[in-house]
Amino acid sequence: MSRRIPLPPPPPPAEIRAWPDRESLLADRAKAMTELHRRSIDPKRLVLLWLTAAGFAVGWVFFETLLRVVAEDPDLFSVLFGAIAGLLGVGCMIPTGLVVGFGIARDAEIRQRLWQWTALEWDPVRDTRFGSPVLSLVWFIPSFLLCASGLWLSFAVPAGAKPGEDTPNDVALLMGLGFIMWLTGLIGAAKAVSHYRWAVRLVAAGSAVGTRQQYATPQGGAHR
Repeated sequence: MSRRIPLPPPPPPAEIRAWPDRESLLADRAKAMTELHRRSIDPKRLVLLWLTAAGFAVGWVFFETLLRVVAEDPDLFSVLFGAIAGLLGVGCMIPTGLVVGFGIARDAEIRQRLWQWTALEWDPVRDTRFGSPVLSLVWFIPSFLLCASGLWLSFAVPAGAKPGEDTPNDVALLMGLGFIMWLTGLIGAAKAVSHYRWAVRLVAAGSAVGTRQQYATPQGGAHR
């Protein structure tokens, strides 16, 4: 099995930097930021997040079957079926939950390294390509809709439950699915907003630097 490709390392400390000139520094900076940007906002990661959340939801459905069996008057066959369903549920929820948790931690690491490379130097020419407003919307819009739907489901189901028709297990099942939808959408929306804030600051700072350089060059030439 091939190992996961490691992230680009953070920039070296100031005391051990050995770039021969600014252009070499900017080239390494652009290479690292391109890879970190791709790892951060790639739409494939959104699909992977949703698939992982779907796996967790399937696990919750299986596990809730065990709770439903326990809440009723079970016979031996029901207990056996519920135990198998519960084990399948736990077997789905634990690995998918770990994947989501590790993904959040890795996203935080990517974001930190992006900011570190960003603060190293400003490059208005190359930095404009990192704005990616379309990719931010690709992440934000479906994530927001999923988050809103999950939040509505979490509150609407218990509020609209009818005694005698909707059992506590039915309510718990749908509320759990709503919570999974809400949390998954929140993760995606937070990533989109975080990337948008970084991109706006990056492009704005780069434009300011470019403007200062544009006005500084004629003045320097006039003094000559």
